[in-house]
Amino acid sequence: MFKNLITYRIGEGWQTDAQQLAEQLAKEPFLACAPTQPLAVGWAPPRGIEHAPLVEVVDGHWLIKLKREQRLLPSSVVQERVDELAEHIEETTGRKPGKKAKKDLKEQATHELLPRAFTKTSATQVWIAPAQGLLFVDAGSSSRADEVITLLIQASPGLSLHLVQTAESPAACMAAWLLDGVTPEGFQIERECELKGSDEEKPVVRYARHPLDIDEVRAHLTSGKMPTRLALSYKDRVAFTLTEAFGIKKISFLDLAFEGRAEASGDEAFDADMALATGELSGLIPALIEGLGGEHDFAAAGTPASAAAAPGATPAQALSAEPLAEGEAPW
Repeated sequence: MFKNLITYRIGEGWQTDAQQLAEQLAKEPFLACAPTQPLAVGWAPPRGIEHAPLVEVVDGHWLIKLKREQRLLPSSVVQERVDELAEHIEETTGRKPGKKAKKDLKEQATHELLPRAFTKTSATQVWIAPAQGLLFVDAGSSSRADEVITLLIQASPGLSLHLVQTAESPAACMAAWLLDGVTPEGFQIERECELKGSDEEKPVVRYARHPLDIDEVRAHLTSGKMPTRLALSYKDRVAFTLTEAFGIKKISFLDLAFEGRAEASGDEAFDADMALATGELSGLIPALIEGLGGEHDFAAAGTPASAAAAPGATPAQALSAEPLAEGEAPW
């Protein structure tokens, strides 16, 4: 069900329940792109069934989904139409369009071509664990997570979020695990990793389907390279890749996680998949945080939570409860 998770801590004071959240999201539902609309974004039922709830609740865990549709209009196609329009103007008036006229022609060409453009639809899932005070975005990039988080905070007054950071650097911990072979309880190193140097050339070494308990890997580490990605498994039930920014990627559930699970279909399959995913990951993620020295305490460190995003993060990764001003674009 989940492939990549970016983890956020929910700030204190958010009292919304699942029903209230569904009502809030219903104010910004997903509506397909109009003929001349380049992008449409909104909340959709996680089950993918029209008129189904916008918030699904299974075993105390909530699931929501942001859907987006984008019209794909290659710049080369637009430019070709602009050239045609400019050539027609030159033939009829004897004058070449200037810079400002070319800009207007580009807008005209885009408006003409959008209704004929193909559309691409995608969706991003959000898992909320109210009992743990955590929220997870199933996104492969921080920019996509930013979009979801920004719109969610805009939709639900009182919600504040900041990226979970661990007390110890994931990169430093991964290096120590590779050097001495000792991992936190329940975790096992698998057969993939990426090591990156810190000098000007930033050399990168990648291992795939390869044992990592070898002298060559240790030599790279002692020479100064640091892990940016490391494949791990947890209790032989979940496999995943940990990144240097505490991203959890390439999640897959192993055979042991499916033992004793009855076959299901339709709505029952959706509920069973969600229960399996949230149940397994609810054990893995706290254990992983603990294995990385625990969660960084921003209050104790005197760091405002709203400024607690990872280095280089965009503002949407550390948003406070302030909603966007009316009419302000959410990205």
